[in-house]
Amino acid sequence: MPPILIIIYDFHWCLLIYKMFFVPLQQIFNTCQLPMKILGNIIWIIFGGLHIALEYFIAGLVLMVTIVGIPFGLQSLKLGMLAIWPFGSKVRRKIPQPSCLNFIMNIIWFFVGGIWIVLTHLFYGLVFCITIIGIPFGKMHFRLAKLAFLPFGKEIA
Repeated sequence: MPPILIIIYDFHWCLLIYKMFFVPLQQIFNTCQLPMKILGNIIWIIFGGLHIALEYFIAGLVLMVTIVGIPFGLQSLKLGMLAIWPFGSKVRRKIPQPSCLNFIMNIIWFFVGGIWIVLTHLFYGLVFCITIIGIPFGKMHFRLAKLAFLPFGKEIA
């Protein structure tokens, strides 16, 4: 075989292997970024996510001791579930209702226990933003701090 045909023949096999293996993998990872979300959530749990979630769960159980604290405890448990698995979840505003109950509940929440959770998120966010690798986790803590500041009127999807 002449040398030019060998090069074309080899290139054909390389192109065939590329089309068979790498293009489907690229399409899978472009359409579904599930493995990166899972990896991010596992790293999140190891480096502070479990501590934050336990803080939410303990605060939720303490708040549910009284009847008045049950809505705050339920909100804290909902935020704790988000703190366990934050990557890939979305927070949306609920459709506004014609009452000011969310505003009043957010003010009470802030003074009852929200301030400590917000400060914890801000501390972890600043610590994680020191390194380049920790910036996504720091941004997630800042996002959770914003949610912990005013949790009523939001839903987690």
